Amino acid sequence: MSKHSSLSLRSAGYCLPAALLFAFAMTADALAAPPEHAQGNPPPHAQGNKKPIVLEDQGAFFAGGTVVTNPGTFDPINSTPDGQTIHGDHAYVQYQTPTNARNLPLVMWHGGGQMGKTWESTPDGRDGFQNIFIREGWKTYILDQPRRGRASRSVTPVTINPVPGSGMTGEQGIFVRFRIGIWPDYFPNVSFPQDPDSLEQWWRQQVPTTGTGGGRDVTVDAVSAVFDKIGPGVLLTHSASGILGWLTRIKNDNVKAIASYEPTGCAFPGDEVPPPIPTTAGPVSGNPVSAADFDKLTTIPIQIIYGDFIPTSESNVPNLDIWRGRMEMCQLMVDTLNAHGGDAELVHLPDVGLIGNTHFPMSDLNNAGVAALLSDWLKEKGLDKRN
Repeated sequence: MSKHSSLSLRSAGYCLPAALLFAFAMTADALAAPPEHAQGNPPPHAQGNKKPIVLEDQGAFFAGGTVVTNPGTFDPINSTPDGQTIHGDHAYVQYQTPTNARNLPLVMWHGGGQMGKTWESTPDGRDGFQNIFIREGWKTYILDQPRRGRASRSVTPVTINPVPGSGMTGEQGIFVRFRIGIWPDYFPNVSFPQDPDSLEQWWRQQVPTTGTGGGRDVTVDAVSAVFDKIGPGVLLTHSASGILGWLTRIKNDNVKAIASYEPTGCAFPGDEVPPPIPTTAGPVSGNPVSAADFDKLTTIPIQIIYGDFIPTSESNVPNLDIWRGRMEMCQLMVDTLNAHGGDAELVHLPDVGLIGNTHFPMSDLNNAGVAALLSDWLKEKGLDKRN
């Protein structure tokens, strides 16, 4: 956590209804710093002074998945289900290759309730990680995991409720859960665009899950098939794909490094899983894997990144407090990896001068700074080479 002194939202002069007041720590620097575009940087929609994007190739493909075949024989005259097939539960992958690309591509995997849009242009129309890294010579693969977005064809049924479900599942709930603010108020100096059009765009990038059953295996198998097809690469994960990324590396040696943005789950050897961390949203637990599988995570560089507005002590807003538990648990994973000879680190963005980040640091107003942090790490680990 930050070494700076902390203030509650009330003491920072941020007025909330009494029912929403909570014990929440923020750094003094975060409260004092103006948004990035007020510090002499271009405003969010500025498009000048960019390197042109020059592509050698681009395209898309599907990977993994399964086929369900009805019994019987297909009759092209009498239309029945007999003998017909359904292909589904695959990943969809969009790729772009710049000229003189670096040897290892970046594979970008979205989080829960999301699709590949996470990594494309930001809600306010700026370059996302896709364009930022293509301009720097990285081939990018952006995937939609099985049963999401452009990979929505599932082989199992599901009922999709078009209205908000119970709890914090509607748009105002995720506004809080993803640490943009306490609806309808934004956090002070949050690095998220606050114009209505940007919020509209961000809400519209949420997508449903279109199948049930299989869970992690379906998704990990499909993303492992992506790496079978493309060969070695660096995996970027976000949120719910965090734990799935660890499992994909365990399954496939072509994953040569992982940068995980705000993972919701972290892995441990089965006999070294720490006690659950209590939060007001419930306990945060580690995910056990075998010792042999955990060792596979110690052989690659791993960076875990968390943003701002994470309480430093228990908060009575459960959808904020759970991030405290998750970050603490993933720090324990980093410690365990390094104790086993690994090369892992956890970066809390306020501690390195990146202030105001939400659960989506790849989309925030300072996402260029977040990308630069990743670029520096890739260079430090020798992952940015060209032939």
